[in-house]
Amino acid sequence: MGICRDINTEAMQLPNKGGTRAALFVYAVAGIDTMAFISNGVSLVTYFYGYMNFSLTKSATTVTNFMGTAFLLSLFGAYLSDTYFSRFKTCVLFGIIQVLGYALLAVQAHFSQLRPFPCKDVPSSQNNQCESADRGQLAILYGGVYLIALGNSGVKAALPSLGADQFDEKDPKEAAILSSYFNWLLFCITIGAMLGVTFLVWISDNQGWDWSFGVCCVAVGLAILLLTMGKQFYRYNVPNGSPLMRISQVFVAAFRNRNLPLPQTKEVLHQIKGSEPENGTEILQRTDQFKFLDRASILRTNQEASTSSAHGPWSLCTISQVEETKIVVRMLPIILSTVFMNTCMAQLQTFTIQQSITMNRKIQNFEIPGPSIPVIPQLFQLFLIPIYDRIFVPIARKFTGIPSGIRQLQRIGIGLVLSTVSMAVAAVVESHRKSVSIKHNMVDSANPLPMSVFWLGYQFVIFAMAEIFTVVGLLDFFYAESTSGMKSLSMAISWSSLALGYFTSSVVVSVINKVSGGWLANNNLNRDKLDYFYWLLAGASVVNFGFYLLCASWYKYKKPELNQEDDISDKKAKGKIEACVV
Repeated sequence: MGICRDINTEAMQLPNKGGTRAALFVYAVAGIDTMAFISNGVSLVTYFYGYMNFSLTKSATTVTNFMGTAFLLSLFGAYLSDTYFSRFKTCVLFGIIQVLGYALLAVQAHFSQLRPFPCKDVPSSQNNQCESADRGQLAILYGGVYLIALGNSGVKAALPSLGADQFDEKDPKEAAILSSYFNWLLFCITIGAMLGVTFLVWISDNQGWDWSFGVCCVAVGLAILLLTMGKQFYRYNVPNGSPLMRISQVFVAAFRNRNLPLPQTKEVLHQIKGSEPENGTEILQRTDQFKFLDRASILRTNQEASTSSAHGPWSLCTISQVEETKIVVRMLPIILSTVFMNTCMAQLQTFTIQQSITMNRKIQNFEIPGPSIPVIPQLFQLFLIPIYDRIFVPIARKFTGIPSGIRQLQRIGIGLVLSTVSMAVAAVVESHRKSVSIKHNMVDSANPLPMSVFWLGYQFVIFAMAEIFTVVGLLDFFYAESTSGMKSLSMAISWSSLALGYFTSSVVVSVINKVSGGWLANNNLNRDKLDYFYWLLAGASVVNFGFYLLCASWYKYKKPELNQEDDISDKKAKGKIEACVV
């Protein structure tokens, strides 16, 4: 304890601000927000198909587009958060937008005149007589759906960063807690997702969609209220301009100075004076990668330097600003190499639900609803996250001295390996499921096979472990590596991997169907070749992991520039992390 008292930190200067107490509000809001969002992600296809009279294909595509848009729009929310609003204000503003979306859908679901007469109430022989939704009804539907997507995107971009801001990365004690923060954030998100796919799905099935949307509306509204209740405890970021603008200035300045020779020493480059960041950019050391960008910070000594344009932000940038740009460029291959894992996750989620419908889902007299099957991997995550955080990380920390136990890129890599294994296991399980259907002459039967749905647990538990490593590793990696002025943007970049995974999942299925001659075209899993598809995904995952290894070995971690006092305190802090961890 004496060691920890000797370390000067922001937390000690502001004893009532930040820390775990402030993060608790973020945990709660993340869980509630996820509960509402995920419940609609797994069950909206039923609403579109049964109540809005969409075709099954259009229903699935609309849900996929909704999910992908919500993740991709987080880039817009991040831009506003880093440029104009604090992360707290961004969460409140976009949370209100989300409430409006749920309210709009609740009103439409309650009043039948705002919907077409549902085809689910029409005999199958008369389905061709079902009326389609008119323009006004579609406007209400899409307005509500995409207000939810927009609102959720802003919360996704700003909320994880708001929680991480409550811990000081430079304090060894708080750095260790910061690593745990992302683990427990996933834990709370998992609890929220479980409630969404069980409690809210049950409400929509038994009480009606107006009740389901209404509960989501009230829940997110209460989450916003809860977030504001913690206002007095938060450490706040101060927006200092757009990181996208700073990055653009570097590229423009480098292009303008393209004819200048590359400098050999940093003394002829422009740098911020002092130890405080300027315009949201930390003081960073010069790195050897992407040297062509260094031209943006060349100080001119000829006649041209006397003109005002030569010293403008579009002609001269600091070394730190250039390095911030290099960080973003270095991040892109990392995020691209994780997209395929999220494509596999999208396939596993959709096809696993279809597999479960053909299997025995009964537990004594209770039958598990098909959309609630994702609760199985979530249960595994609830069990595995505390083991990872409380057992694996402390043991690994003793060997590595790293607060998070292992490096973020190592953690992501382990997750990608586990993802590959889960695809192979899924292929084996599907082969067994098909063999059971053949053995019992049930290939064309609509009755459930004499095979428990818990066979799917093998692939689920492995993929749950993969998510713990990769998803949390990505969030931790992008937050740690980004500068203080682009934390929300970095969170959005990590979420964009999920967006691209959802958008490419349908493309992958279409391409595989065409190339293979229809592996997944029979609308009957017992006749389809889903096991072949899983094996193909496993093989492609191996290739993707090879690409990731190249990207990870090439990546250079951010190097903050330390003054003499910082350097001394940093050396003293090494090896003392364990003593500061509660």
